[in-house]
Amino acid sequence: MEAPLSQPVQPRRRATKAEQRAEKMERILDAAEELFSKHGLYGVTLKDVAQRVGAHHTLLNYYFDDKKALFDAVFARRAVVTSQRRMRALDDYERSCGGQPTVEGALRAFLDTDLDLYIEGGEGWKNYAALGAQVANTPEWGAALMDEHFDPVVLRLIDLLKRALPGRAEADIFWGYHFVTGALMLTLARTGRIDKLSGGACKSDDFAAVKNRMASFMAAGFLSVCTGEKQGT
Repeated sequence: MEAPLSQPVQPRRRATKAEQRAEKMERILDAAEELFSKHGLYGVTLKDVAQRVGAHHTLLNYYFDDKKALFDAVFARRAVVTSQRRMRALDDYERSCGGQPTVEGALRAFLDTDLDLYIEGGEGWKNYAALGAQVANTPEWGAALMDEHFDPVVLRLIDLLKRALPGRAEADIFWGYHFVTGALMLTLARTGRIDKLSGGACKSDDFAAVKNRMASFMAAGFLSVCTGEKQGT
């Protein structure tokens, strides 16, 4: 019996110049994201990023006008992903609730969808989380980035919350969102403080534990402020 002929080895397709450029850009953005997440905008130079990817700093000058342009590109890359995911989740929730949204349901669509990215997305997404926390707490230039990338999805959430709390003071709903996003940003910063305070019972990078609690906790706060449904003292 003759041995079967081996299959001819297909030559490996060489990456096109566009693919090579895209791969190089991803490496640059990944390296910059990690460095910015740890040291901030002002603690990183283009040369630092170039050294991390094993390239000459003139390469980064070719792709980016300056360091702020690189920072903005790093932030925008994942901002569009999380914003679009949350917008879809809010749309899906509105359809599923039959036009009768609840505060917790709306918050879960907004918060849980985002937290899933940090639970499942690996270290890159966790770096982005820390970066987002920095941006949200830097009024000089961070507010403009948050406005640009997240205003539509935030206002979509606010609309659902208004419908879940008809007739309630608009200011209370906006303050409620303010408290929600503040807690979320502190969580994303992963400062480690909760680890020390709790003696290790809580971990600042345990996004799954946060997901299990945050929407319910925040919904109770909304109801207390907006409807006067306070817990007994």
